[in-house]
Amino acid sequence: MNRDWKATARTLSEALPYLQRFSGAIVVVKFGGNAMGDDEAMAEFARDVVLMRLVGINVVVVHGGGPMINDLLKRLGIQSEFVRGKRVTDKATVEVVEMVLTGLVNKRIVQAIMDEGGRAVGLSGKDDDLMVCVADDPELGFVGKPVEMNVQVLRDLFTAKIIPVIAPVATGMSALETFNVNGDTAAGAIAGALKADRLLLLTDVSGVKDETGNVVTELTPDQVRAMTESGVIAGGMIPKTETALAALEQGVRAVVILDGRVSNACLLELFTEHGAGSMIRSTEPRIKSHGSSL
Repeated sequence: MNRDWKATARTLSEALPYLQRFSGAIVVVKFGGNAMGDDEAMAEFARDVVLMRLVGINVVVVHGGGPMINDLLKRLGIQSEFVRGKRVTDKATVEVVEMVLTGLVNKRIVQAIMDEGGRAVGLSGKDDDLMVCVADDPELGFVGKPVEMNVQVLRDLFTAKIIPVIAPVATGMSALETFNVNGDTAAGAIAGALKADRLLLLTDVSGVKDETGNVVTELTPDQVRAMTESGVIAGGMIPKTETALAALEQGVRAVVILDGRVSNACLLELFTEHGAGSMIRSTEPRIKSHGSSL
């Protein structure tokens, strides 16, 4: 028992430089995947987010909800199609997307954070014109590409020490338009507008893998482009790395693609020397580890 307590104390002590590094930082977390449908995983994620807020991180949660959308569409008898990994969204589908994301999923995450002692407010891209979109591709229907970001409402919530939880549904140039936005795309746009220190993309894989199947812990944008051209980065990893590159171009300090199925993934990435997943950042030198890099 004593050794367990000593180990805990040592872990907390070793985390001090990382806690100091990220105090006051902005960290955007894209939450999605299987963890959203598991009560225990949801509670663990909420505890991690509350801890991040308590140690001074201005954390923003952006969530998806594909499995829940699929379930309701199936029950309503609405067929869904995908083009290049993105959902084709007609008028009926976008109504379902908005109901599921801004209602069911968003409020479930807000409640989980509140249950762990945090303060959270649920928003969508429509609130205060946070995210204004145009159509991304005529083939995709009401799938949006963010063209205007208004993040002052998020800064106001930071001041109040409230965690924003954002559903990726946005308004169009016309107030009558509603757009479904890919969750990773929305998280990247929000992180870019905030010039965030970190964008954490939680997914169901362990990170970006090389040609031998091993996770690459650190990459530059040029390496990502080369791996994509050679086919090493393929499939569902392409939109994630594209989001990462776009976020870096907009001023985000670093993007990490990490396995959200791993317990305390966000804490491991931010507050330990080991880090987690694959960090994509510019070529500037890093100090010691993921967590302590500037």
